[in-house]
Amino acid sequence: MPTGERTTGERTTGERTTGERTTGERTTGERTTGERTVRERLVTAGLRVTAPRVAVLESIPNGTHRPVDAIAQAVRLRIGSVSTQAIYDVLRALTAAGLLRRIEPAGMPALYENRVADNHHHLICRACGAIEDVDCVAGAAPCLDSFPQPAGFAVDEAEVTFWGICPACTPKPSTD
Repeated sequence: MPTGERTTGERTTGERTTGERTTGERTTGERTTGERTVRERLVTAGLRVTAPRVAVLESIPNGTHRPVDAIAQAVRLRIGSVSTQAIYDVLRALTAAGLLRRIEPAGMPALYENRVADNHHHLICRACGAIEDVDCVAGAAPCLDSFPQPAGFAVDEAEVTFWGICPACTPKPSTD
């Protein structure tokens, strides 16, 4: 995000209250994600609406995969002093409630995203670490339907991670 811009639930005077990037003096507002506001999502999930929960959800824009340190920094910019433990507690509660998804790509810190209501996978660049969401190539969750359930296990999720080199990191052919 360019310097001087922020994505918050607050707005500047004269701007719409949709959580778009804003600059300038902050005023109160309500950020929406999709069709429901962050507050509505919390209430629907059976969670109390608290400033840290709202700030955490608002710090993870659609299509992003954020590490805890980036989430904590954004939350602190929005509401001030919040302990790292409080951030972890909120992330744990939001993940358990199905409002966030935690992914743990090999060799990377845990990342959080808000795309939770579908079966999708991830494509990660080996060079720069860029992450893209990838819709399931085989449909809903066919690997779970045909997976033999080992004794004592109740398998409910499969994570597929594709690794490669993104276009920005792909070596360009020399013109010599």
